[in-house]
Amino acid sequence: MNENRSQDLREPLSAPLTLRSGITLANRLAKAATSEHLADRRGAPTNQLVTAYRALAQSGAGLLISGNVMVDGTSLEAPRNVVIEDDSHNEELRRWAASTDGTEAKLILQLSHPGRQTMRGNVLPGRRQDVVGPSPVPLTVGGSRLIRPPRALSDAEITVIIGRFARAAQIAADTGFHGVEIHAAHGYLFNQFLSPLVNQRTDRWGGSLENRMRLLIETVRAIRAATSDEFLVAVKLNSADFQRGGFDSDDSLTVARALAKEGIDFLEISGGTYESTAMVTGAPQRESTRAREAYFLEFAERFAQEVSVPLMLTGGFRTRKSMNEALDSGAVDIVGLARPITYEPDLPRRLLDGTADKSLVVPKELGHKTIDDLLNSAWHQQQIARMGRGRPARPGRGPAAALVIAVLTTARDLLLPWLAPR
Repeated sequence: MNENRSQDLREPLSAPLTLRSGITLANRLAKAATSEHLADRRGAPTNQLVTAYRALAQSGAGLLISGNVMVDGTSLEAPRNVVIEDDSHNEELRRWAASTDGTEAKLILQLSHPGRQTMRGNVLPGRRQDVVGPSPVPLTVGGSRLIRPPRALSDAEITVIIGRFARAAQIAADTGFHGVEIHAAHGYLFNQFLSPLVNQRTDRWGGSLENRMRLLIETVRAIRAATSDEFLVAVKLNSADFQRGGFDSDDSLTVARALAKEGIDFLEISGGTYESTAMVTGAPQRESTRAREAYFLEFAERFAQEVSVPLMLTGGFRTRKSMNEALDSGAVDIVGLARPITYEPDLPRRLLDGTADKSLVVPKELGHKTIDDLLNSAWHQQQIARMGRGRPARPGRGPAAALVIAVLTTARDLLLPWLAPR
């Protein structure tokens, strides 16, 4: 069992956690990554994004993890992602990093590259979109009208991508963030390299699991070399992709062991891809596990027996009782909350002081699974946007209204950059 795991069984949520970097989290609650889409057309953080994080810093959570921060402006997860390629946004980044000043919250950036999961139009204005992956294997969802088939990266281009992540992390450190989390889950580029279904290479980046994990391991090393020992480095990893013949839990455990040897600060466990959305719907579970709420708790329990690095678990937590039980079990060190915090921004504080027993978040549904999955992400993203305008969350917004707003916002984000004068 990890020696850092909480020994305070009376109030495990409130117990501090000191990480390898020396950074101490004030408690075991984290605001997990949620897509904000609040950058300007250049990919710089906006005042709205900074205002939203000032509100989130008051939530009581000891750790805040940003949504996707991209390292390549030719390949974005969404039109209004923050993009870090050089020091051109340093002033805006410093304001964002300072959003936690005066609080105990630690803010880290989730660095990401979407790889083949890049929808058409998701590129900085004036740049030519480049959809890449380990191999030219297209997504089986969305179709070519929405997502261009990827081209395979060359060996030299892979080395450049590693450098992009290291440079982004260095800039994050220079501008005042406490650390970064590498997004190696949910079907994004690192996950694509890990998957034997997507990665069909025969060079040093493909074939064996050792080769398929090389991009992730080399990126961790490059970030460590570019930043100080006091800079937090974490990884978000799929427990499994939940696709037959794909990246499975045995593979994930092997990668987790390798990451622990590299000295990461913590490992966040998740699962699923665009093709198998377990991160939204949850992993297949026994009924006894389902009653404990957390989507990937079974995997965390297995990993905790063999990996010494602290584990963060996100997805499905709703009650204080289940959170405490997960921490008490020794399988989980940090509880990640995403949608519950956007629904109730003060929930962590109330969970910690005992005035709240559960989240009141309710899924928004129109009765169509795919639409409902997208709708719930959009609904919660809209709540963060409201925080950024200095307004309270609006839990009563109905699914139909949220869907209309999501469609109009997407149209605006896709069209306005191209209509603006250059």
